[in-house]
Amino acid sequence: MPKFKTAYLIHGDDHGRIAERRARLRGLAEAISGPEGLELFEGEAATADNVAAALDAMTLALGRRFLIVEGAERWKDKDLDALAAALDGLGPDAETTVSFFAREDSRNKAPDRLHKLVTRAEGDINVESSVKPWELPKWVLARAAELGVELEPDGARALIHHVGERQQRLLRELEKLALGGEDGVGLSAADVEALSAPSAERKAWAVADALVAGDPSSAIRAYLALREQGERLPGLLYWISQRVRVAHEVAAALDAGEAAAQIKRRLRMPSRAADRLIADARRSGADRLRLAIVEIADLELASRGGGPGGAAEDTAALTAIGRIAA
Repeated sequence: MPKFKTAYLIHGDDHGRIAERRARLRGLAEAISGPEGLELFEGEAATADNVAAALDAMTLALGRRFLIVEGAERWKDKDLDALAAALDGLGPDAETTVSFFAREDSRNKAPDRLHKLVTRAEGDINVESSVKPWELPKWVLARAAELGVELEPDGARALIHHVGERQQRLLRELEKLALGGEDGVGLSAADVEALSAPSAERKAWAVADALVAGDPSSAIRAYLALREQGERLPGLLYWISQRVRVAHEVAAALDAGEAAAQIKRRLRMPSRAADRLIADARRSGADRLRLAIVEIADLELASRGGGPGGAAEDTAALTAIGRIAA
């Protein structure tokens, strides 16, 4: 079981990170001591006097007792007399942990006296501050290194462009990259764009890749999986068409005598995916891929023309997929 101190203060202007830490502590407290060992102070109940009274009160809970307090940014130094006495009375060996959370902004800050009280109780103070936009690439690279992700600088900028500037969202995407990346392989901007794309988009690319490779079974399975999760045909055909067009451009470039390595440098996709697409495009040939583009365009036009939809739409799509891949 992890060791806990008597008091913690978690404060700063990164409200999302503070909420995340509070939720994690709550889950940990419930797992260790059960619901009866956890006391929450939120909203109007989150006053320093209420916390002090709880610290002074007897409890029937067995094991460590956790008090989680929100809204410490609203307190003033003059409000903390009772809390100071209660914290001083705990001692370092008390089976009690009180955690103060302060979501700060330009006007509301955790009071200086609370900082001093937590320090005097030999507790920890942690600051969760938002990173300035111009510092985000450096922050993303540092978090990536902590997760074991070898991210190139242009990959960090691409990730920020793709998912936005919220640090929690960026961290979640980095965790996904850590799971999906290859050990020892640096992730470029193209890798990041491909790996952090929405799942429907990636699966639509799987349909297109199977079409280019001449694998009707895989193309049909991928298409049906997308439809079962509620994806609409026009949106899928947009991504499928884009990918097949890229494959046609690759095949045309190969026919014109361009080296595969030079083509690969232009493709905005992970290295292995680029190698596979180039190989499949070479086997399919530019003429076949041009006919595939025409057929997909006809299907896309029909899907946007107010047709019957439903089973009839899927029948037309599956027939076209089978014909193109074969």
